[in-house]
Amino acid sequence: MQIRLFDYWRSSASYRARIALALKGAPYERVPVSLADGEQLSDAHRARNPQGFVPALEADGTVISQSLAIVDWLDGRIPEPRLIPVEPLARARALQATMLIAADIHPLNNLRVLKHLKNDLGLSEDARDDWVRHWVREGFEALERLAAADAGRFLGGDAPGIADVFLVPQMYNARRFALDLAPFPTLVRVDAEAQAHPAFQDAHPDRVKRTA
Repeated sequence: MQIRLFDYWRSSASYRARIALALKGAPYERVPVSLADGEQLSDAHRARNPQGFVPALEADGTVISQSLAIVDWLDGRIPEPRLIPVEPLARARALQATMLIAADIHPLNNLRVLKHLKNDLGLSEDARDDWVRHWVREGFEALERLAAADAGRFLGGDAPGIADVFLVPQMYNARRFALDLAPFPTLVRVDAEAQAHPAFQDAHPDRVKRTA
């Protein structure tokens, strides 16, 4: 199976896909798509993903977009290590944390929203950064309460799972925008555990940027 991943080094959704591929030990060809230069809006990329987003994973003659769908597909094709639990309650807990990040935090601080705030609504850079910190903080407050009750070494238990795949890139974004993480000790601890894992290290934006 040949896999090509169209991504951008600092895209948190792309970061998720790289982590999942690394956890699965799946070799792939990385094809950079520069969000800074607008390459995601090109006809060539929209032919792969009509939304003009990254990541887009190409395999088996088709293309899958959306990082959650990519992780689910990887679980189907490469069953071990399992990232989305099979047992119903564990699955629900994992997806609850995952969707808190993917649906309620990330969409409010991705690049197209930040560009709209600055270019169309005229927000200053400071006001834009306050916007990001507000929504990440609100989401992390809920996620911290969930994690404090359920987390083991990782959000997914003793081994990393899909919630950890989504948490780590959002922690990276939080630090980029100088969010005070002191109120979220469980998230900080889990993130540190993940950062020590080779798969998370290999997928890190700084490492990808250096090898692009």
